[in-house]
This record gives sequence, C-alpha cells and structure tokens, in this order.
Amino acid sequence: MRHLMSPLDFSVEELDKLLDLAEDIEADPKKYAHACDGKKLATLFYEPSTRTRLSHEAAMLNLGGSIMGFSSADSSSAAKGESVSDTIRTISCYADICAMRHPKEGAPMVACQHSSIPVINAGDGGHQHPTQTLTDLMTIRSLKGHLGNMTIGLCGDLKFGRTVHSLIHALVRYPGMKFVLISPEELRLPGYIRHDVLEKNQVPYEEVVRLEEAIPNLDLLYMTRVQKERFFNEEDYVRMKDFYILDAKKMKLAKDDMYVLHPLPRVNEISTEVDSDPRAAYFKQMQYGVYVRMALILTLLEIEV
Repeated sequence: MRHLMSPLDFSVEELDKLLDLAEDIEADPKKYAHACDGKKLATLFYEPSTRTRLSHEAAMLNLGGSIMGFSSADSSSAAKGESVSDTIRTISCYADICAMRHPKEGAPMVACQHSSIPVINAGDGGHQHPTQTLTDLMTIRSLKGHLGNMTIGLCGDLKFGRTVHSLIHALVRYPGMKFVLISPEELRLPGYIRHDVLEKNQVPYEEVVRLEEAIPNLDLLYMTRVQKERFFNEEDYVRMKDFYILDAKKMKLAKDDMYVLHPLPRVNEISTEVDSDPRAAYFKQMQYGVYVRMALILTLLEIEV
C-alpha cells in the first residue's frame, strides 16, 4: 500500500507514468467512468479549501466512486479532541482511500502511519502540497511540451507557500532548471530549501525583489498569494498583501510564450485584466487538477483500466 506525502514519493519515471495516465484520462474520460465503482474516498479537511477538496471529490465521482468526509475541523470529532491517529483508524473502516488537509505540518504523515488505506496529503501547514505539485507538473508539461530546461519565476509568499516548496522539490530532479525567487525580504524562501534542495542539487537560482526586473527572462511565472492565515498579526499581513500585483502592463514585459500559473485562490496579486491574456493558465491549471487526481487515485488503489 502506498501513500502520497511528498512529490518525492514518486520517482521521475513514476511521475511521468502518472502524468501519461492523466493525459489519457483527459483525452478519453468515458473510458474511466466506472473504474472506481463501489470505492469510497474520504476527504478529511481540517482547514478551509475549495479547489483541493472539490477536485478530489470530482475526481472520485468522475471515476464512478462515492465520497464522504468533512470540510472543517469544527464539523468533525476533532472539535471534541479526537486525535488524527484515531480519526484515520475510524475512517479506514469506512473508506478505501483518504485525502487529508491539516494546518499542522506532519499530520498526514501521522495519519498514514496508523491507516489501513492509502492517504493523500492534501496540504499540511506551510510544508507540502503534493497534489498541487502534480497538477503544476501536468500543466507545465501540457503547455510547454516538456519538463526541465526552463527558467521559472516563483513570486510572492515563498516563506509559507507550501505549493512553492513542493514544486521546487519536484522540479530540481529535471535537467536544466533555473529558479528566480521573487519576494520581499520578509517572505524569502526558507534557508533549508535554498541550501538543502537548490544548492545541494547544484540548481542555479537568484533572489530579486522587483517582479519587473525578473519577468522578461522567465519561461514561466508562478504567482502566489500572501497567506493571511499564516501570519501572526494583522499588521504584517496588511503591509505585505499587495506587495506584488501582476497586471497587463507587467505582462507586456514578458515573453510571448511565458505562461502564468497560480494555485489559487487569488486575492489581489493577479489583476482580473490578465485573465483574458492567452498566457494566463491558472484556470486551465484547475481543470488539470481533476485529471491528475483521478490518475493518482487509480494509481494508489492499483486499479488498471
């Protein structure tokens, strides 16, 4: 039995196979419409989510399975003090596979150690968000035709942004990658990722503050929001939240084939005027998220079609 805690749980070859499966699902969804008949997915979401929770649920429904779960800790026995390990033991009696989001880093890892069903980490604190990373990889490969040999700008909250952390871990395994880290000083990428992931793998990177300075050289721009829920006080959040706003004027500085990704939700960091730009790929990215999670469910349940 396998779980997905980190993008590194899959080798590059396994990731390619998973993305091939996701692309086949995109091309012929009817072929997979009953692949999970009789199977149940439990979504255990201890903090708010729209896209991640609903895309997991849509993925299982598209495969012919059914869903159960909760969308906040307040609506579960966690409100009574039940531990993650006891919750997953209980859920293992009801469901065949589970997706968990939790505000505490490492909570899904605790769950998988006590689970008798596959567990998918759907985001844990500021740590990892592997299913978003799978979505990002599929999006990049579909738009660019390949993974590797490109310069990617990561912009915004690089300190707490778990999507950024997971994406870096995954992409450093592909050749020819370069990262431009665009953030204010207070939201810089954590030192352990710079040293233990980028520098250890001899992946070139540079850190800049101004988006305008970086954007002309990028093959891909990954925007993130400043996450209010990760700040300890309102004053710091208000000071940081509008530090970067991508608008049509800045997009004129970019290459004709520089695509913009964003894990969403956005607040102010991408102006709605950018939505009509053909390089804006963040809503297409959400659709890819359903296909890749369908492929992941099939892979973890060891179902072949």
